[in-house]
Amino acid sequence: MLRRRSFVVSAATLAAGATPALRAQDAWPSKPLKIISPFPAGGTSDVMARMVAEPLTRELGQQVIVENIGGAGGTIGTLRAAKMAPDGYTIVQTGVGQNAVAHGLDPKLGYDSMRDFIHIAQVHTGPNLLVVHPGQPFKTFPELVDYVRKNPGKLNYGYTHAASGHMAMELLKQRASECPKGVKDCNGFFVVGIPYRGGGPMLQDLLGGQIPMMFINQDVALQHVRAGKLRPLACSSLQRNPLYPDVPTLHESGFPNFQALSWSGISLIKGTPQPVVDRFEATMRKIMTSAEIKGKLEAVGFVVPPPGAQAYTAFVKSEIDLWTRVIKTAGIKPE
Repeated sequence: MLRRRSFVVSAATLAAGATPALRAQDAWPSKPLKIISPFPAGGTSDVMARMVAEPLTRELGQQVIVENIGGAGGTIGTLRAAKMAPDGYTIVQTGVGQNAVAHGLDPKLGYDSMRDFIHIAQVHTGPNLLVVHPGQPFKTFPELVDYVRKNPGKLNYGYTHAASGHMAMELLKQRASECPKGVKDCNGFFVVGIPYRGGGPMLQDLLGGQIPMMFINQDVALQHVRAGKLRPLACSSLQRNPLYPDVPTLHESGFPNFQALSWSGISLIKGTPQPVVDRFEATMRKIMTSAEIKGKLEAVGFVVPPPGAQAYTAFVKSEIDLWTRVIKTAGIKPE
C-alpha cells in the first residue's frame, strides 16, 4: 500500500512540475494568432494572407488576424517577424521577394530564410505574363524576339526594382542572349529597362502606350487582356495558365524549363515547439487541399501548389538559388 501511494504521489508531482512550455504546447492555441504579412493591405500578398486566415480561424478555434508590416520589398516585416517569440502564435507570410530575391540583392539582410523559418505550406503560385501594348506590331513572342535581335537597344520595357516581373525579364534577357544551337552571332537580347517606383504608374504608362511592354502578374493583367487593352505574348510558368489557354509558355517557345513565378506561403519562426509545428502543418495541409481554397485560387488564375512542409521548403531553397544566380549575373544592386 505504501509503495502504491508513493507512486501516485510521484506521478502527481511530475504532472504539477511540468514546464510552462510543455503545458502551453498541450493547450495551443489558447489565444488569438497573427499572420505577419510584410506588404501593405490590398495587394496580392495581403489577399492571400486573409484567404488562409479565415479557414485557420475555423480549424484552430482561435481568431487569426493579419497584421500588415510593409516596406523595403517585404524585408522589414520579415525581419521583425524573425525576431518574435517562436511560440506558434506568430505566423509569417513568406514569398518570392522577401525570401528569395532579397537574398540575392543583400547577403546581410539580418535574417536567413532557410535558417530562421520553418516553411509550412505554399499558398499560391502564379506566372507573370509578357504583355505588350496593342499598338505594338508584335503578335507573337517569336516576332518580338526576332525584332529585338535585329534591333538591339531599340525596344524599352518597364520594371519595378526587384519585383517578380523585373526578375522574369532579367531571366529572359539572360536566356534569350544565348544564341540558338548552330547560330554563332544572334545579337543577344538587348532591351532597355525603364525603372518605376510602383506597379500602378508603370501599368498606366503601358496602357497609355508610353512604354511598349513589361512582365506583369497574370491576375493583374486579366481584366486588361480581356478588354483588349493589353496583348499577352508569353507566360512564365511551365504549363499554360487556364485563364490564358491560347498564350504559350516561354518553356514551349524555345526556352526549356523557363519559370519565373510570383508566390507566397506560410511559415513559422525557427524554434517553434515541434508538437505545434506538426499540428499547424496538418491544419494547413487540410486547408490547402480543400475545395474552397482550390476554387478561390483557380478563379483568379493561380495554381494550387503541392501541399506540405517538405515540398515548400525545397521550393524556397530552389528559388533562392535561382534568383541569387540571376541577380549576380545581371549585376543588380539593392536600391
